[in-house]
Amino acid sequence: MPTLEREGHRLHYTLSNPGRKSGPPIVLLHGLGSCGDDWPLQLPALTPRHPVITLDLPGHGRSDLPRGRLTAARLALPVVELLDALGEARAHVVGLSLGGMVALQLALDWPDRLRSLVLVNSFARLRVPPGRLGNRLVRIALLLAAPMSWTGRWVASGLFPHPDQQPLREAAAQRIASNSRAAYLHTVAEILRFDVRDRLPEIRAPTLVVAGADDQTAPLRAKAEMARAIAGARLEVIEGSGHATPLDAPEAFNSMLLRFTSEVENGGGEAAPSYSANSDSMMARNVSDD
Repeated sequence: MPTLEREGHRLHYTLSNPGRKSGPPIVLLHGLGSCGDDWPLQLPALTPRHPVITLDLPGHGRSDLPRGRLTAARLALPVVELLDALGEARAHVVGLSLGGMVALQLALDWPDRLRSLVLVNSFARLRVPPGRLGNRLVRIALLLAAPMSWTGRWVASGLFPHPDQQPLREAAAQRIASNSRAAYLHTVAEILRFDVRDRLPEIRAPTLVVAGADDQTAPLRAKAEMARAIAGARLEVIEGSGHATPLDAPEAFNSMLLRFTSEVENGGGEAAPSYSANSDSMMARNVSDD
């Protein structure tokens, strides 16, 4: 796996199908506690059309944890530096959960580097619904007192609760367990601080917000509000999917992503296509407990 050296720290990444130049690259940003290996079900679908960049965000996988406070901007800056190192001016940026938080920061601070923005089960501000507060308290207790292997198993069981998802559950548990407690805690602290709701109208990149209908981490209502706040954004809900949509609903997700990037590329110009969140369907959905 190639490495970008920056400020004395290593950033690990992969570049798949670099010779294909039919469109800008797609950058895939993983969720909390995971790494760039999160996208095996996307690469076969995406690489025939785009070069694909995956990376381990700072403090995750094989990338080092930088010293000092780990802010969203410090998580996003290495993505820009990596694009510079690879000679890529712009990219379609796709972020899952924490990766979506990083993608939002990129869209706000380096808007000229994005061809489009895809936010998957992510948030401008992570709010904990009252009915799920107990789960969050359990996670905090595990982080403070239990081995990371326990945290990994507990989190993975919520991400992939169904019996037929055992391979996905085991892989997620192992990835989370491989994190250092310090890196995980630093990242959780920044997630809890993160709030860019007031800045969402600044975003000008064509934007797709993807929501797993059964996501128990990022409330559906918050994703609908985020889509409405970003000019021209579209919200798509994938039924039967939880928080890890690219893994538990790969065919629907891949099709949606390729359709969106194709529309952006074929539309020309800089303005976002005139998509909008479907507020009527949102109201028909029972999201009152979000």
